[in-house]
Amino acid sequence: MYWLKKNIPIFIIIAAVIVLFIFVNKQETSSPLSASLISSDLDEPINDPPLVEEALEKQNQTAMVDLKGEVVRPGVYEMEEGDRIRDVIERADGFTDNADILQVNLAQIVQDEMVILIPAVGQAEGAAGSSPAGEQAGDGKIKINTASMEELTQLPGIGPAKAEAIITHRDNHGLFQKAEDLLEISGIGEKTLETLVEHIQVP
Repeated sequence: MYWLKKNIPIFIIIAAVIVLFIFVNKQETSSPLSASLISSDLDEPINDPPLVEEALEKQNQTAMVDLKGEVVRPGVYEMEEGDRIRDVIERADGFTDNADILQVNLAQIVQDEMVILIPAVGQAEGAAGSSPAGEQAGDGKIKINTASMEELTQLPGIGPAKAEAIITHRDNHGLFQKAEDLLEISGIGEKTLETLVEHIQVP
């Protein structure tokens, strides 16, 4: 007991040091600097996706298509980039019983402001307004992205074989963006392109 009483001051000092240590740590944890750091982390703005840019990008990837003629529900349809005429027909609940589907290129890729006219059985192929994707521009030029086989063969230097190659390339690789894209087709060179430019509209 004498030893315990003799060392009481030492125990008090040790206890005081422990309490002081705990108090100092608590003050550091709750200091304004720590609080400001935590607050700054919480207040840091979240990088939300750029909604406006996404909306514009989506708009650029869609095409408004006017579907007319022998379909169940003719009208204007908003299609995705890369969709084909077949997809538009499906949106319109299919052909009517009177549709002449042999005149329709279901594999053709749609483009913005495109008019698709589904002809009736017995309607002459190539007649005004009967082309599945439209015929000529207002200035008389052939729309290279929508022209039929018959229309393409009306172009100088384009016979049935080259016309078929143009349509195949268009269906497989998408719409032509500029006249020079025609150079990717076998048989069409610089001289042929020079004669075509004044007779075609691209896109």
